[in-house]
Amino acid sequence: MLIEIQNLVKNYQLDQIDVAALRGLNLQIPKNEFVAIMGPSGSGKSTLMNILGCLDTPTEGKYFFDSVDVTLLDDNQLSKIRNKNIGFIFQSFNLLPRINALHNVELPLMYAGVDKVIRRELALEALEKVGLGDRVHHKPAELSGGQRQRVSIARAMVNKPGIILADEPTGALDSKSGEEIMEIFSQLHSEGNTIIVITHEKEIAAHTKRIIQLKDGRIVSDVVNKN
Repeated sequence: MLIEIQNLVKNYQLDQIDVAALRGLNLQIPKNEFVAIMGPSGSGKSTLMNILGCLDTPTEGKYFFDSVDVTLLDDNQLSKIRNKNIGFIFQSFNLLPRINALHNVELPLMYAGVDKVIRRELALEALEKVGLGDRVHHKPAELSGGQRQRVSIARAMVNKPGIILADEPTGALDSKSGEEIMEIFSQLHSEGNTIIVITHEKEIAAHTKRIIQLKDGRIVSDVVNKN
């Protein structure tokens, strides 16, 4: 099992008041799943993603990533899991504006200490895969929103992570670009990648194979999507 969470609780302190963001979640996600996590604002979607991505830790409960109990790890160990095993994609793209698409995609490999020549080859391959082989020297400002998100997808998958986490990846895009991004995810899933998409849009969730609904920090629905 790639992901297993047991009785997961996350509380926040807000003006000296305990706010329950997640209330005893139990969830399993095997390898090569294509999952949408849905819910209204305040349902706990982003909190859950932050914990799954090892960006935050639960208040109570267990989180096993590829059989490793993540809740027992320190910050350095969590950082290693993030860098090696998790690719992140955000609504706001999070690209560095002063460097071109190729160098943006190379960044995770640079942090991993990959040789410069190999780094360039892998980044070019990833950009080709998302249909941007002719845009490698363009900076983010010279690209459309859909193209920028393609760059961020290439960056997320360039070091071949065990899982891709996408937080509202189509939120800043028009519907046509959003559909194109989801088609790329579908292709990546067909090649064996595990993909989790956080979204509030039913049209986006419809592309996935499993839809989990959150409400008030609890899972209220978990169904196979027969699309």
